[in-house]
Amino acid sequence: MSPSRWVELTGAIGIMNKLGRDGGTYAQRDIAFKFASWVSVEFELYLVKEFQRLKEVEQRQLGWSAKRELSKINYRIHTDAIKHNLIPAEVTKAQANIIYANEADVLNVAMFGMTAKQWRDANPSLKGNIRDYATINELICLSNMENLNAVFIEQGISQPERLLKLNQIAIHQMSVLGNETSDRKFIK
Repeated sequence: MSPSRWVELTGAIGIMNKLGRDGGTYAQRDIAFKFASWVSVEFELYLVKEFQRLKEVEQRQLGWSAKRELSKINYRIHTDAIKHNLIPAEVTKAQANIIYANEADVLNVAMFGMTAKQWRDANPSLKGNIRDYATINELICLSNMENLNAVFIEQGISQPERLLKLNQIAIHQMSVLGNETSDRKFIK
């Protein structure tokens, strides 16, 4: 049976047959894929493999997005505590930015044992920052530490004391979250 006769008899939706010079049988994409899969096992295997590849890419992108969202959860609480407790009214914006960066590095040192600059110097070929390469568990811990550091700042605890407390908290939380902590040491 010809395609045009089949479309005529069945009233098929999603399939169209054109006669003439530019003619041909056209189908909606899903119908065409199913037909091609029926005709060629190699084509079906290609479709399955391509679908799996695309799902892996999608999962990597979702993972990156979720990690970025995690890193922002308590950021505002942390920066607000810095703004209201550590930044004098008479400093310039550039000086305030140094204070914010310094406090971010308190968290980086407590969690990773290095500042953002030390990480960049050690990883010149990588783009982004130390937190872009952190695990989900590390980001959860960092988010918790942002909140705790905000509380410590509001309580007037000195930076060296906060750093020591945050490092102890990072070690404890990472052990609870199931990451190996044998390379993490208390700061003295």
